[in-house]
Amino acid sequence: MTHNNNSKTLTPDICVIGAGSGGLSVAAAAAAFGVDVVLIEKGKMGGDCLNYGCVPSKALIAAGKAAETFRSSEKFGVAATEPDVDFSRVNDHVHDVIATIAPHDSVERFEGLGVNVIQGAGEFISADAVKVGEQLIKARRFVVATGSSAAVPPIPGIENTPYLTNENLFELKERPEHLIIIGAGPIGMEMAQAHRRLGSRVTVIEALRPLAVTDPEHADLVIRKMEGEGVEILSESKVLSVEGTDAGVKVSIKVDDEAEGTVEGSHLLIAAGRAPNISSLGLEAAGIEFTRRGITTDDGLRTTNRKVYAIGDVAGGVQFTHAAGAHASLIIRSILFRMPINHNSITMPAVTYTEPEIGQVGLSEQQARAKLGDKLKVLTAEFSGNDRALAEGKGVGQIKLLADNKGRLVGASIVGPGAGEQIGLLALMISQKLKVGALLGVVFPYPTLNEGIRRAALTFYADAPKNPWVRRILALLRKFG
Repeated sequence: MTHNNNSKTLTPDICVIGAGSGGLSVAAAAAAFGVDVVLIEKGKMGGDCLNYGCVPSKALIAAGKAAETFRSSEKFGVAATEPDVDFSRVNDHVHDVIATIAPHDSVERFEGLGVNVIQGAGEFISADAVKVGEQLIKARRFVVATGSSAAVPPIPGIENTPYLTNENLFELKERPEHLIIIGAGPIGMEMAQAHRRLGSRVTVIEALRPLAVTDPEHADLVIRKMEGEGVEILSESKVLSVEGTDAGVKVSIKVDDEAEGTVEGSHLLIAAGRAPNISSLGLEAAGIEFTRRGITTDDGLRTTNRKVYAIGDVAGGVQFTHAAGAHASLIIRSILFRMPINHNSITMPAVTYTEPEIGQVGLSEQQARAKLGDKLKVLTAEFSGNDRALAEGKGVGQIKLLADNKGRLVGASIVGPGAGEQIGLLALMISQKLKVGALLGVVFPYPTLNEGIRRAALTFYADAPKNPWVRRILALLRKFG
């Protein structure tokens, strides 16, 4: 339902532009406190995450896992078989999941919460006014939560070549014969593995190293697994040009600054980063500074216009749905309760949903080494020593905890089964500044994957039995009978 109250200017307490995860969270929280809030959205409610991102990609990954189960069941004494994959029904599953979640993010639900939802494109026309069509909104505070879109690099020939991004990938009803993916970040690698498992040939082209922002050892484990499943990964390969062919697409590449070659396939997916959605917002008119990375904000997520906040992807930091949600809860404190906030204080975990999964939080090993030097303790445990992982045939992977010499956890990376589920516990520990000793006071149920975290923590004390002082104290205590 579209509101069009052109007769008057709306003067809500808060005006939110963008109904993705960040904007929806701000609107719902403000309405819950009885605050007058207007929410503007020009596209689909739920934004990128629900319609083109996390939700459909995880649904497709789940379908790929189901197919792979058939191929890898021999070790359990169940005859392995090549599954019969109906790609159009896989696509139905993806869209069924979106449809199931959509009512939670719908216009009707938010109007029911007391939010005034306006469907259209919002644009600043001054420092304190936004226009949507003929409607004018003057709010006490504005929140820009317009997110990001797939960035398409300026590759020669791209404007005349058919290509996919995450925004139309999930519309495919037929399985791609040979999917070429440019970019080996989390999105590129997740989609590569899922499509390979569903029966496509897949080639990934990456200018640098695949999964560059993850722990190098842990990334290598995922790369080896994917290559073992038949995904072709071309690292340190520069794309020179692309062109459409009768069969689909042809990509010209240069490998290691030397040999040139071509890759031909049926479909091309661009997964080479994201760009903030800022072009049509009229930011200049509102005195809001921005760069091509996003809107410039201070520690409290305020822009150069004190009335306006920016949250989530459009603010140019880490691009996670959960980051937008965390920003939303922070700025509600700032706008409604005038509390001081600092978004840099958030402990932000990240997960790559390949198999095995990678979960990470806090400092990387490289960052921790630079910061702590020889005070860094790297504590590890292998999933090959975890009974639950072995029982499920998933004993490959590692838990890596990074602590200072006092035992305070500063970072962690997990590669292996359920890594994304386990990393939350370590995010809690880092955010509460807990030491690894806190894990020793907790009993984990046996057999579970989480036990590996406790096992890694135990290694902090591995030298204690050999410590001469500990031995002397024990000897002294024995003398007392």
